[in-house]
Amino acid sequence: MGKMVKWSWSWSWNSALIGAASVFAATTIISAKPKEPTFHLISIKLTSFKLNLPVLDADLIFTVHVTNPNTTPVHYSPTTMSIYYEDSLLGAADVQGGFQPARFCQLLRLQARLHGLELAHYAARFAADLAKREMVLDAAVDIVGTAKVLLWDHKFKVHVDNRVTVDPMSLDIFDQESRSKLDIFIA
Repeated sequence: MGKMVKWSWSWSWNSALIGAASVFAATTIISAKPKEPTFHLISIKLTSFKLNLPVLDADLIFTVHVTNPNTTPVHYSPTTMSIYYEDSLLGAADVQGGFQPARFCQLLRLQARLHGLELAHYAARFAADLAKREMVLDAAVDIVGTAKVLLWDHKFKVHVDNRVTVDPMSLDIFDQESRSKLDIFIA
């Protein structure tokens, strides 16, 4: 015959707690679905010119507003943002490694150097941009880091492409478009 199972009050509470913990874990995982961060260029500030005959190099500071919309904080490694004019590498900006809390935004100040020699290759195009006071710059960066979800660190990579239209005289920003692609590595 069948074995009789004795029902105990503590056994049912343990089952209820395990069930509640499972529901909580499932809800946490679903709500923690990764979202792509947003990047918005706030300003460009010229800090210096350096004469490297026959051209000038320029040092700039890009102020970028970064938002982490996720429910987990992220740590990211140092990297370099590449800046392009007419599909040619014009310069670069260093991005320091750091930390960004969950659902948080912050301003990053990126020091950049633009090489005038590269711009000299497009002298006619640059002169036309100066005349109409409108210049298009492209920037690309890969950001690598980790995000802690529950007890585990997950590696991620975000590739960001920006297209910015600026006044080459005043460095005012007219328009910008930012696209990002987030990859999470689960291992």
